Amino acid sequence: MPAWSCDTLVALPSTEGEPVLLGKNSDRPVFDAQPLRFFPRRSASGAGRLPLAYVELPEAAESFAHLGGSPYWCWGHEIGLSERGVAIGNEALFTRDVAANIAATNRGEVLPRGILGMELVRLGLERGRSAEDAVEVMAELVQRYGQWGSGVPGRAPVEGAYDNSYLVADSREAWVLETSGRRWAAKRIDRGTYAISNQPTIRRSWDAGSPDLLAHAVRSGWWPEQRGELDFARAYTDPAVPLQASHLRLSRSRQLLAEATDLGGVDVPGIKRILRDHYEDTFLNGPYFTAALPDFLSLCMHSHPAGFTWGNTASSSVCVLPREGEGLPHLWWTPLTPCTGVYLPVFVAAGTVPEDFTRAGATAARARPEDAAPDSFSSDSYWWRFHQLLEAVKGDALGWDFDDRRPIVRAAFDPLEARWAARLPEVEKQALELIGQGAGTRAAAELARFTDDCAREATAVLTELLDGFGIPTGEGRA
Repeated sequence: MPAWSCDTLVALPSTEGEPVLLGKNSDRPVFDAQPLRFFPRRSASGAGRLPLAYVELPEAAESFAHLGGSPYWCWGHEIGLSERGVAIGNEALFTRDVAANIAATNRGEVLPRGILGMELVRLGLERGRSAEDAVEVMAELVQRYGQWGSGVPGRAPVEGAYDNSYLVADSREAWVLETSGRRWAAKRIDRGTYAISNQPTIRRSWDAGSPDLLAHAVRSGWWPEQRGELDFARAYTDPAVPLQASHLRLSRSRQLLAEATDLGGVDVPGIKRILRDHYEDTFLNGPYFTAALPDFLSLCMHSHPAGFTWGNTASSSVCVLPREGEGLPHLWWTPLTPCTGVYLPVFVAAGTVPEDFTRAGATAARARPEDAAPDSFSSDSYWWRFHQLLEAVKGDALGWDFDDRRPIVRAAFDPLEARWAARLPEVEKQALELIGQGAGTRAAAELARFTDDCAREATAVLTELLDGFGIPTGEGRA
């Protein structure tokens, strides 16, 4: 089953003084725990080497501090936010280059491995001083190393390979970077909104790209030369992979972003609402039975016993990117499906996250994708506790209790989110004042304390919910 899912979107402010917002739902196999961690700034000598899943790179002289949400087995990230205020999210793309590599491997050819899309997300965060700079870093690495490898635990590249689309944003602009093998195209976004899913969105115009995009497509037989101007998406999309799963979600993201814009602008609650969507208020009227037994892939994704949805939303994030001096970069993050989760605020400048945010499960260990064993429940993991909650809300594999229990969860969590959102501006203001006074350490401590307080409240309510649903603490299933 292809890695069908993930949805990323960005909204640039319509009025002065508002932040850029980037949101992502990361959809992964049901056991693919995705902790949130803080990675401090680091320096390296010129001789340092950085081992990735398949290749080694020269270490950068300086790597920026950042927050990153990572599958338990992977060095790279699905979503991240750096101290420079750069946010990046990625999507799987199924391109003709991937199909050609699979065919070559099946013929017995041994292909050079490359850099995984999640690794490119982290490299862009660590090495990019701005969104544009991060795009340049990532594009150069794609061109040099390619992306052949598996992004799915327990799968070889012929089963788990994909190319990638990225949204890269900072406080001033955003970029969409779309790749196929060693080739790429990038487009600048300086106003409005943009969304990506599991299909290329760049068509006939881009601001930067590989010099041989047209020549490679013509040479490979993917674009008739007489057609002239290249349509990147049309030429490079694998026609053997249907777009029905991605195009529905992409169109839904665009629709909801447009509706929010028409109602006065896209804000953090608006992004959260989009990321919690299951096609409610459409001609589909949501799933036929329940979101926990889906008929199709939705923005907030749930596993289905038939396996066609590939897994669950493993984490959801909204990155807030204010101009310098007007705020501090932070994200709102929840593990698992956002419709059953609670978004907590986390600041890069805090320099830490709560310890249980960083833990995967009992069997987690960094490994090459092919060798990664499925993770399993641990009561010490914030991620796995919310997996436990999702399963409790469903009741069973068919989700018989979901429609009765999800309103109970929302009634418990929504007031927390509202209270934290009301408190955040004052916490942020005080931290900015401390930083301005040269008291950065005190500011970091206050920001960390704020997130710790929110996490304690969330965990207490989580425990109450699990108790109410008859799930003892420490009991869970993958």
